[in-house]
Amino acid sequence: MSSLRHRRAVLPALALLLVTTAGCSSADDGASAAVPSPDAKVAQLCRTLDEVLPAEVDGENRDDPEPASALTAGWGGEAIILRCGVGQPPKMADPKVAGGNDPKAIAGGVDGVDWLMEEQDDGTHRFTTANREAYVEVRVSDGRDSTGVLVDLAPAVREAVPEGIAS
Repeated sequence: MSSLRHRRAVLPALALLLVTTAGCSSADDGASAAVPSPDAKVAQLCRTLDEVLPAEVDGENRDDPEPASALTAGWGGEAIILRCGVGQPPKMADPKVAGGNDPKAIAGGVDGVDWLMEEQDDGTHRFTTANREAYVEVRVSDGRDSTGVLVDLAPAVREAVPEGIAS
């Protein structure tokens, strides 16, 4: 009889442990991204961009980061993360970059969208749109050739974020 009471006490505790463990492990598997806080005009452009973003980028399915927001998107977990409405990167105004004298930052264009490419200290690449009414940042973290990523995202950026100067 004491073993029956022991099992009744252990089973609920074991069930609670399993539920807690399962909840923690599934939340840890997803990507996360800080959500930008742009003004209302830029936020609307970002919501429009979110509506036209492709379901697949460079062979990766859309898999948005946490917390869920129309200002962030992702593909392939942490592989490709997009944030819309970010601030202007300091390197965008750096004369060394404009003159082509910064080995970690290069300006260029892909399919009608101008980008600033920055190599980060951890080996990832960060691309930020230039000459658009909102800054859109794309982080590519798994060492892939980023050209396919930018080619796949360019039509949505052209459609949703007009050319101009971001505020």
